[in-house]
Amino acid sequence: MKKILTLAGIVLSSLMVKAQLTADLIIRNGKIYDGTGNSWYYGDVAVKDGKIIKTGYITDIRASRTIDAKGLLVAPGFIDVHGHIEGGIITTPTANNYIFDGVTTVVTGNCGGSADNIGSFLQEVNKIRPSINVASLIGHNTVRAQVMNRDNRKPTAQEQQKMDALVDQAMKEGAVGLSTGLIYIPGTFAETEEVISLAKAAAKNKGVYASHIRNEENQAVEAVNEAINIGKEANIPVQISHFKIGGRSNWGKSDVTLNLVKEARENGWDVTIDQYPYTASSTNLGIRLPDWAFAGGNDSLKARLNNPVIRAEIKKEMLAQLAGYKFKNYSYAVVANYPSDTSMNGKNISEINKLMGRKAKPRYEAETIMDMVEKGGAQMVYNSMNELDVKNIMKYPFSMFGADAGVPVPGRGMPHPRGYGTNARVLGKYVRDEKVITMEDAIRRMTSLAAQKFGLSDRGLLLPNYAADIVIFSESEVNDMATFLKPHAYSKGFKYVIVNGELVVENEKHLGTKSGKALYGPAYLIN
Repeated sequence: MKKILTLAGIVLSSLMVKAQLTADLIIRNGKIYDGTGNSWYYGDVAVKDGKIIKTGYITDIRASRTIDAKGLLVAPGFIDVHGHIEGGIITTPTANNYIFDGVTTVVTGNCGGSADNIGSFLQEVNKIRPSINVASLIGHNTVRAQVMNRDNRKPTAQEQQKMDALVDQAMKEGAVGLSTGLIYIPGTFAETEEVISLAKAAAKNKGVYASHIRNEENQAVEAVNEAINIGKEANIPVQISHFKIGGRSNWGKSDVTLNLVKEARENGWDVTIDQYPYTASSTNLGIRLPDWAFAGGNDSLKARLNNPVIRAEIKKEMLAQLAGYKFKNYSYAVVANYPSDTSMNGKNISEINKLMGRKAKPRYEAETIMDMVEKGGAQMVYNSMNELDVKNIMKYPFSMFGADAGVPVPGRGMPHPRGYGTNARVLGKYVRDEKVITMEDAIRRMTSLAAQKFGLSDRGLLLPNYAADIVIFSESEVNDMATFLKPHAYSKGFKYVIVNGELVVENEKHLGTKSGKALYGPAYLIN
């Protein structure tokens, strides 16, 4: 009887071991960059039930599927820290532009604009099951508009309390932090104290403060200092969005703004930045007009533009801004999408001004801009930065990457190519070809640094018990294909993309797999 029991125990133990040594997928023979920033190594990665279960040289696990990654790089899925995908991810859940760029997670809700209701938005994400994971910030502009519309004034004590409460609620519903867009309406009307109060509401819920700062050109130093000060006053980690220095008059000054970030970190403040690897930015045409022109909404704007005295004052400030940037005209401003007349897409303001029969002088171009804004405005691409500054910012070790994009409709408009090629451009142009940063460091910033900053505790590393978000790509083939003239082009070189353990891209073809999900912030997980 004892022998029978012993034999049964051995059989049972053997079956248990056998059950433990199976996986859904093993990636073999890859050149592994684990996301830590440590040197690469050759090895394997085993995946089961959406999680990584083992890395290294694997001989004791069998899998139902194997990918031979010989000659390819294996890394954690990239985390894009600066997205605007609220609408696009619902209508186009396959998110091809991100997936083909190696992105498996996007943090949306940036620049002060987010879904009105974070809880409902994240529920909708889980309902549609997109191909990527989605985390969201709560936007200051969104919150302010709910309480104060587009009013250009300080909030009352009661209004401030309402806004604070909305941020607190959004954090408990799953937001990972608070974002501001202090050049956009109505955020531009907010004083620093208002933002500090909201940031405190995010801080008590363990969130971050991500800011499109108040100025990225002539007053960039003051704007960076404001973001750092908000972080100090609210005791909250700071992320300065799409860190740049714009305007010809400011080229070469990235050292000055970077030193502010470095100094803050040396003094114990958690301040980090992100960027997109291009010398052109993209935002709306309205930012060329003074902020006060938009107070009260579109009807108020149109009334001002149709008042000759006020219109003249608006133009005066526009031309002063242009002169401050040391640009001779508005040819640096290119239309990405002008809904009122899509034939203007891809043309710069100087060209459009000429088509309207106006003289080739800045004061007439300013009139053209005001006319376009009155007709609904346009999404623009601004060629306002310098390549040396882009590289200098990229060298900073606590700088991440973000496409600052949505989920575009292929063929619609002339959007900034960053929406398709940000990561591939970094890995191809700046790592492989120009050696501005190393592959190890680029991947660290795209993965573990981003996950750490935004509280995505189970992402960003190729280690056991981490989510199986994995990219497998060719170092020699990875390239951004999107250009300013032909922006609708997917990146090349990403052979396989895995999201939560499921294969989404195989041999550079999207399988239609939708294995992504909503990722929730610390306050939601606690509550």
